[in-house]
Amino acid sequence: MFDLTGKSALITGASGGIGAAIARALHGAGASVAVSGTRVAPLEALAGELGSRAHVLPCNLGDAQAVEALPKQAIAAAGSLDILVNNAGITRDQLFMRMSDDDWNEVLNVNLTSAMRLCRAAVRPMMKARWGRIVNIGSVVGTIGNPGQVNYSAAKAGLEGMTKSIAHEVATRGITANVVSPGFIATPMTDKLTEEQKAALFAKIPAGRMGTPDEVAAAALYLASPGAGYVTGTVLHVNGGLAMI
Repeated sequence: MFDLTGKSALITGASGGIGAAIARALHGAGASVAVSGTRVAPLEALAGELGSRAHVLPCNLGDAQAVEALPKQAIAAAGSLDILVNNAGITRDQLFMRMSDDDWNEVLNVNLTSAMRLCRAAVRPMMKARWGRIVNIGSVVGTIGNPGQVNYSAAKAGLEGMTKSIAHEVATRGITANVVSPGFIATPMTDKLTEEQKAALFAKIPAGRMGTPDEVAAAALYLASPGAGYVTGTVLHVNGGLAMI
């Protein structure tokens, strides 16, 4: 059901905790993985850990030409592009009244526009193969909002609408498009929270804890698998009950 032998995946943002976990999950299920990001050292370390069927493709998603070239590079390296995981993202947090146009544009460009470009390029080979999986990594704040993250929340909300629209257009070709929407996940960023801050956060989460990158990766693996062939245009929330949607 979750066997990805013979399939090839491109994962952006694979130098971070969630992206690396997704790469490990897909690779563990038999897929070849092209791991992309801006930090080369973590990508090379990840590829070294995975061994065969792992390919390093550095890319700055703020560069439109680099984004357009990335799917072709993935096909050249791995042989095909069957699974696309748009996980990369940046933040430029600021109160809305103080948010600059650059803060807005940078986040929308990397988190939404680059995902659109990658989806657009990936759909072509998927349509020819009559099989494909698009898994976009959203965020709970795209649904419920978050103070100081107007740009990030807008990009993630846009990602949901974009994914559902793509799902409508490609469903008859054997391609699914879905979103995994994480809540608060334990990462180096959340490690910086004080115990008091963590306690206040946990009080809002019925599960009483943060999620793990592996739990997000498990959701991505499911949606990328043959077993999810009849699941498309959906948002799979992984948030411990923080938002029951």
